[in-house]
Amino acid sequence: MEPEDATTRVSEPFASLPEDFLHVQKLNPPELSSEAVEVFLGQVTVPVRRRLSLVGWESKQLWYLSGASIVVSIFNFMLSLVTQIFSGHLGTLELAGASIANVGIQGLAYGIMLGMASAVQTVCGQAYGARKYAAMGIICQKAIFLHLGAAVLLSFLYWNSGTILRAIGQSDSIAAKGQIFARGLLPQLYAFGIYCPMQRFLQAQNIVNPLAYISVGIFLVHILLTWLVVIVVKFDLLGAALTLSLSWWLLVFVTGLYINFSPSCKETWTGFSMKAFRGLWSYLKLTLTSAVMLCLEIWFSQGLVLVSGLLPNPTISLDSISICMNYLTWDMEFMLGLSTGASVRVGNELGAGNPKVARFSVMVVNATSVLISVILSAFVLICRTTLSRAFTSDDAVIEAVSNLTPLLATSVFLNGIQPILSGVAIGSGWQALVAYVNLSTYYIIGLPIGYVLGFKKGLGVAGIWWGMIFGVFLQSMTLIILTARTNWNKEVEKAAERLKISADEETLDLVENTA
Repeated sequence: MEPEDATTRVSEPFASLPEDFLHVQKLNPPELSSEAVEVFLGQVTVPVRRRLSLVGWESKQLWYLSGASIVVSIFNFMLSLVTQIFSGHLGTLELAGASIANVGIQGLAYGIMLGMASAVQTVCGQAYGARKYAAMGIICQKAIFLHLGAAVLLSFLYWNSGTILRAIGQSDSIAAKGQIFARGLLPQLYAFGIYCPMQRFLQAQNIVNPLAYISVGIFLVHILLTWLVVIVVKFDLLGAALTLSLSWWLLVFVTGLYINFSPSCKETWTGFSMKAFRGLWSYLKLTLTSAVMLCLEIWFSQGLVLVSGLLPNPTISLDSISICMNYLTWDMEFMLGLSTGASVRVGNELGAGNPKVARFSVMVVNATSVLISVILSAFVLICRTTLSRAFTSDDAVIEAVSNLTPLLATSVFLNGIQPILSGVAIGSGWQALVAYVNLSTYYIIGLPIGYVLGFKKGLGVAGIWWGMIFGVFLQSMTLIILTARTNWNKEVEKAAERLKISADEETLDLVENTA
């Protein structure tokens, strides 16, 4: 039995379409298929009523994937958020140390790992659309091996984090606390390296609800464990970090059990194979460009947090911008969940040879994300004081966060565009091109503007943040232009070629001969 296609999950008949556009699934009532939508979108004139019906169809596909992916993104991020909240109630210095380690050390590793994992999202998503199921397990294994290799190299960064933080200008007291926290996160680094490919492997084949259940369950366990370790046992900052590491290993263990024993993965995961070591170099090239693309995005905002530690009164500056960044990251995780849905949809449809459906999916997800961002921006402005009290009771920090809220709301709105377009880029395999865009808009333009406004013009944290907003705005505008000018028929051809290069040729031939 083949894995269930995303289009077979929608049970509503599409009676408004001609009968030959309907795809009749075995054991299911007549349903609209991607192939039928591809034909329909190719018509010269399409009634508005039918286009609106197609928007509803596409939204169901998107939200099935994105809804659970949003839950996964948010609750996995909230593991770190809970740890940071508990650290903040240990004291402002502990909060600053945990924040700087999260951003300067852990954030660096996250950027690399998440970037590398986006290659899994690209190739596995397109392999699933092309029905090359056996190749997906090989791709996932290649990614795990490469992620673990990266984790070994990054371990030196974690262990010597105190020296690194002092070298970039952090005070001795903040750097010392940051080193304690970073060393406690060393086990988490390896867990993250294994979990990322497994998560993308499951999402690429539209298995998202089990991931959501696992993430919520581990999150609830993490709250209890952190409360016991930090508040009851009083194990302080190191205990908080080690508890976070333990929770991530629980994620790996439960997700691994699901992949190995669930019937849903029997076609895509057949156990570890030596084939995973063949063609590593060709896959590594896509992995590296993926890592560069996402690293440049993630490190940009994190670099601004590091720079804020160099301002006068660094503890207040660092605490205030870190609190705002936590909420901005929460919003980004929400949008990254939606972005994941968009990436999987685009990758699946390109792999299946449906360029018009891929383009239509891009239009629907962007309209959806902008609407959501308007609502979230309004929420941030309304709750400007409440946001900071979850992290600290220091009046100076609360006032600083309140002053930054308008900038936070602006960034939240821009997040309704940028991550979604990046998800489209990942699903399409444009990582190398977007890496150049990110380098130009973020580091050549945005970062210098933030430095000038923050330090030379005396605007402090607000000036630094304006630089970030300007960089994100330019990047978003560039991606909008690139997406609008895309030839989706050529993207289908590129997807087929990419799959042949990145996956195991022998596996693909076997699948083709036995189909």
